[in-house]
Amino acid sequence: MSSPNELSPKSPQESAVETRHIVLPNDANHYGTAFGGAIMSWIDLIAAMAAQRHSGREAVTVSIDRINFITPIQIGDHVNLKAMVNYVGTTSMEVGVQVNRENPYTGEMVRATTAYLSFVALDENKKPASVPPLKLETDLEKRRFAEGKMRIEMAKEFAAKIKASRKIL
Repeated sequence: MSSPNELSPKSPQESAVETRHIVLPNDANHYGTAFGGAIMSWIDLIAAMAAQRHSGREAVTVSIDRINFITPIQIGDHVNLKAMVNYVGTTSMEVGVQVNRENPYTGEMVRATTAYLSFVALDENKKPASVPPLKLETDLEKRRFAEGKMRIEMAKEFAAKIKASRKIL
């Protein structure tokens, strides 16, 4: 496994991905709103693309760390998804995804969903591989990196607490 210091840093913008979908009836429930599972699938796909672009390797989902459904998305709405690497470790990356619903007739955009996913890069033998460090250029990128680091640390602490509580019971 190569050292992250040997890899050239990449900015979050270099691996950012944006895509669009339209919500069709088969993507929706009987209320006429998009299934959470359909939105989650689109989120996982675009996040994987951002992770692959950043790492230059195969990258697989380790976890969906947080997903917030803020506003329902209706049949016929356009869905705009944006993904960007927020934080990197040695072999892992946190990718943030913002989902906006757009009225196709007025162009009005509303935040509908946000999500944070963790990925690990894999080498040719399907073993964890080093990822390039992030080149943080803006205050927003620095804030996202710091928040991503906090989320990763909190997840590790939570996992340790759960493991310890299982020994007690």
